[in-house]
Amino acid sequence: MLKRLLSLVLFFQMLSANAQITRIKIDRSSDTTGEVVMRLAHRFQSYNWTPKHKFDHYDTSINSPKSVKYALDGSKFYVQSLEGYTTSIYDAESKKLIKTLIHGFTTENDSLFKDGETTIYNYPYKQNRKQKNVFLGKPVESCFSHQGKYLWVTYYRRNFDPIAQSPSAVAIIDTERDVIVRVMPTGPLPKMIACSPDNKRVAVTHWGDNTVAIIDIDSDDPFDFQFVKHSVVDYKMSTEFSSSHVNRDASCGFCLRGTAYTPDGQFLLVGRMGGGGIAIFDAVNYDYLGTVFGMMSNVRHLVVKGDYLYISCNRPGYVQRCSWRELVKTRLDNQEKKVNYTAFDNVYVGTGARTIVLTSDGKYLFACANNVSKIVAVRTADMKVVAKIPADSYPVGMAISADDSELIVTSQGKSNRGGNSVMVFSLDFK
Repeated sequence: MLKRLLSLVLFFQMLSANAQITRIKIDRSSDTTGEVVMRLAHRFQSYNWTPKHKFDHYDTSINSPKSVKYALDGSKFYVQSLEGYTTSIYDAESKKLIKTLIHGFTTENDSLFKDGETTIYNYPYKQNRKQKNVFLGKPVESCFSHQGKYLWVTYYRRNFDPIAQSPSAVAIIDTERDVIVRVMPTGPLPKMIACSPDNKRVAVTHWGDNTVAIIDIDSDDPFDFQFVKHSVVDYKMSTEFSSSHVNRDASCGFCLRGTAYTPDGQFLLVGRMGGGGIAIFDAVNYDYLGTVFGMMSNVRHLVVKGDYLYISCNRPGYVQRCSWRELVKTRLDNQEKKVNYTAFDNVYVGTGARTIVLTSDGKYLFACANNVSKIVAVRTADMKVVAKIPADSYPVGMAISADDSELIVTSQGKSNRGGNSVMVFSLDFK
C-alpha cells in the first residue's frame, strides 16, 4: 500500500514538473521585427520516443547535452552530452547521426595516454585508485585546432571523482576519422578551452581552482603536444573539502569560464563567473596581468569579434559589448592589477544568459536565455533585440553555421527537469 502511495505521489510530482517544462513544436517561428526569423526545423531528443513530426528525432545518445560545435568545413556538427559521456556526430546536410563516441577508457586504451601520464603540475588524486586512466569522462566544451583537424573536448570530471577534486582530462579527436587519438590529463574541473589564432597554443581553463593551463601544440602530431605553463588568477584554490556533498558548480573560487583570445593573438581573456571581472593574460608568456572590473556580475561567456568583446552576464540576463582594445588598455595603463572599465553597450536578453554566437559578418548576435527558455537575436549595430523564440527548457549551448543559415541549440536541463534536446533552427535574414 505504501509503495502504491509513493508511486502516486511521484506520478503527480512528475505531472506538476512537466507542466512547467517547455517543449516547442517543429516549424515554430520566432516573434520578430521582420529582419531576422528563426524557425525550429529539426530536433534530436531523448524525452519522447514517439515524435509525431518526421524531423523530430528520438535519439538516446542525447543525455544532458552541454555544448555543440560545427566542423570548420561545415560538413558535420558535434554534440557533447555531459551525463551520457558521449560526443554525438551528425551530418550537417542530411541531419543523420553518423557516429557516437563514448568517452570511456579501459586498460585497452593505455596507448592514448602518453607514457601512462595521469597528472600535470603535481595535482594529486584524492582517491586511492590504482588505474587512474580507467574512467568515464563527462564532456563539457570543445574547440578546434589545426584548421579543424583536431577537436579538443574537456571533461568536467572523471566519473570516479564525485566532487571534481582530482585531475580531469581533455580528449583530442581526429575529425577526419572521428576517433580519439590522445587523452591528456588536466587540472580539476576544466570547462572552457580555446585555441590561439596562430594555432600554437591551447588554453584550458580550470573552473575548479582559479588556474589556466597552456598546451604547446606547435606540431601536427598530438603526441608532441605538451603543457608549458600553469597560470593562476590571484590564488590557486584548494580542493580539500570538509564535505563529500560539495556543489562544485558553486564552490569554485572565481569560477573561471568564458575564454577568448584577442584577434591579434597578444592577449587571453578569461571571465570570472564568481566574483566578477575579466582576467587578462599576455599570450606570449601567459603571465597574469590582472583583472578588469566594471561589467555586470556573473560573467559567463566571452566572444571577440572584430573590434568588440561580447560578454554574457548570466544572472542579470544581459549581453554587454565593449572595445576589447580599450578594455585591455585600461589595465595596461594602470599600475594597479585590478581596475574598473565602464564603457559598455548593454542589451537585456533574459535571465540566465549563457552561450552567445555571432553571424559571420558580426551584424547579429544570438543568445541562450536559460532561465526563461528562449533564444534571442540581437542587432549589434544598436544592441537591440529583433527576434525571440521559445526553446526546449533550459537552453545552454549554441553554434551557428559558417553560412549563417542554421543555429544549433542544446537544452541540457536543470535539476533533472527539461532538457535532453538539441534543436536546429533555420535562420532567415530579411
